[in-house]
Amino acid sequence: MMTDYKKLYQEKLTTPEKAVQLVEPGEEIVFPINPGEPPALLEAIPSNERLEGNYLHRMLPSSGPLDLPQDKLKQVSIFLSGADRKYYREGFVDFLPNHFSDIPALLLKRSAHPVIMATVSPMDEDGNFSLGTSPSYVAPLIEHAKTIILEVNENMPRTFGEKNNIHISQVDALVENTVDLPELPTPKLSEKDLSIGKTIADLVKDGDTVQIGFGSMPNAVMEYLMDKKDLGVYSEMLPDKIVDLVEKGVVTNKYNPAAPGKTISTFAIGSKRLYEFMDNNPDILMLPCDVTNSPLNIAQVDNLVSINSSVEVDFFGQCNSESVKGELYSSTGGQADFTKGVRMTKDGRGIICLYSTAKKDTISTIVPELAYGSLVSTSKNDVDTVVTEYGKAELIGKTFGERAEALINIAHPKFREELRQRAIEKKLISEPEKEPVVQ
Repeated sequence: MMTDYKKLYQEKLTTPEKAVQLVEPGEEIVFPINPGEPPALLEAIPSNERLEGNYLHRMLPSSGPLDLPQDKLKQVSIFLSGADRKYYREGFVDFLPNHFSDIPALLLKRSAHPVIMATVSPMDEDGNFSLGTSPSYVAPLIEHAKTIILEVNENMPRTFGEKNNIHISQVDALVENTVDLPELPTPKLSEKDLSIGKTIADLVKDGDTVQIGFGSMPNAVMEYLMDKKDLGVYSEMLPDKIVDLVEKGVVTNKYNPAAPGKTISTFAIGSKRLYEFMDNNPDILMLPCDVTNSPLNIAQVDNLVSINSSVEVDFFGQCNSESVKGELYSSTGGQADFTKGVRMTKDGRGIICLYSTAKKDTISTIVPELAYGSLVSTSKNDVDTVVTEYGKAELIGKTFGERAEALINIAHPKFREELRQRAIEKKLISEPEKEPVVQ
């Protein structure tokens, strides 16, 4: 049977330029999350002269948009990054608002039968390719796809999990392109990062399951988890530090309610070391994002600690995690999924972390109200605990006035008096009584 699969493989093997000719006018193309993007196919797309009214959907792209007229190819971001943020602000790239868990359904609403282009691991003896680092929103679309074009890369790790495989019989065309996968630089940890990391790590107990998001602050949390025991991982993103935590015996997933003994994630961006760790590792399940990020599934993960970062938090507890000065900067991602889901778990804790200041300590990120035009990523009703380098503010179960007091206490000291005056003006807290003047 393997011989038949190899024959089928050779029949479908072609050049990137020929493969992209399968895209018909008006069809919508979907790429996986970087590093699942297929660079050779991306570069070849402009060679299809029949493009007309087509769309290309990307999330955290590894490179900027293609230089094509928008009436030929409209390029849509699902999560802005440094590669496409500038082009979005210039109107060259459009944006699709989303909860991460909803992306497959949103893409199918736009096109019931999309074109899938993805980088995959080499074919196995059963004729299957793995989506490797990036099943996320692509895995649920495979069965609905009109056309599937794959870029086979020997450096893409073979991973396991529901809907992670694509069989050679489902593939319309494939190309080979073995190149290094995009890597995410290891963030340099500042004193602020380490202070925030220690505060959050102190909230994690032995046997807990953790969800950890992007950035240096979440990375700092993992620095302080090294003395924990039997932690589990149920997270949308698989971070680099997971390798250290597993090798040191910290992460065992012994008590992971979702899948005992298994680390669960939906995408990974990191170093070559992370990709090699993932390759053929049966203890890692890479699942679709409508599974990992479904609030109903998250609610089943008892003792879950959800850790995400934000840009600013107002006195009411509203968190803006995706815009700066009213301008879109990234996206909601899975933050809203996890902040909702963790509230329904038994003994779950939802943590939002941020530096107390921005722009070299000239701006407070604890604010009376969000900046004009800011987007609310986590609502006041879903926020639990906020952490800065000055400590934690537990907001759940607190009134607006009590929230304002708690947040002012973890603001940068240089802004606390100003913030207190604003809270008094907003009638959230009372002005302290003045000492009587002794005559």
